[in-house]
Amino acid sequence: MKIIPLKEGNFSASSTKDFTLLTDENFDTVKGIKMSVQPFLIVTEDDYTLLDAGIGWKNAEGKTVISGLLEKENIKPEQITKLLLSHLHKDHINGSIQNSGNGFTSAFPNAEIYIQKRELAFAMENKENSSFDFDTLEKLVSLPNIVWMDEDQGRIGNRISFEVVGGHTPFMQVFWIRENGETVFYGADDLPQESYLKYHLAYKSDSDGRKAMELRQKWQKKAADEQWKILLYHDLDKAVIQI
Repeated sequence: MKIIPLKEGNFSASSTKDFTLLTDENFDTVKGIKMSVQPFLIVTEDDYTLLDAGIGWKNAEGKTVISGLLEKENIKPEQITKLLLSHLHKDHINGSIQNSGNGFTSAFPNAEIYIQKRELAFAMENKENSSFDFDTLEKLVSLPNIVWMDEDQGRIGNRISFEVVGGHTPFMQVFWIRENGETVFYGADDLPQESYLKYHLAYKSDSDGRKAMELRQKWQKKAADEQWKILLYHDLDKAVIQI
């Protein structure tokens, strides 16, 4: 199994969830919550699995950062076979679609896109929530290659398991990928940064901060016992840790 972090950059997120790219010049002056945006590509014998899709950030040439990172790995977007979405906040889904000139299409045209139905229902009931980009979301769910999920837990193929755990959003889901005795765990925004394991806090930015905190404590023990590799979507400095 190969883990490829696809870091779009470090950003500052405002209270209205507008993202500003952090640079050496503005790092200390831009207001907001500092975080990375870092999807992951997991390459196994069967699949090229993308865990969340990023914010779709573009470089100076107008090319998405993720497509450039894939190119450096000699991987084409067409090779991605699965896109697993933990939840539907804009910084996790906006990189999933692209403007082809003839309308919006999937940025990963051959990938099955896995979306939790109840997460979508929650988003649509909260149109005032600036964490969601409803224009992008409506284009995303109209794509033909959506796999709708409604179970609390289960398996995707031979190597992937999932569980709807809540915490950050009421129906956020997390994923495990296992191959040849190795376990990769993606806790998404319930476990976005290494510091969340050091300080046992309930964060107000979560839908249920106490639940997210309790989940982290449970995962921390299991990760140590079973030697999981933990993927950190929002950590400024690290991508993968092992306890």
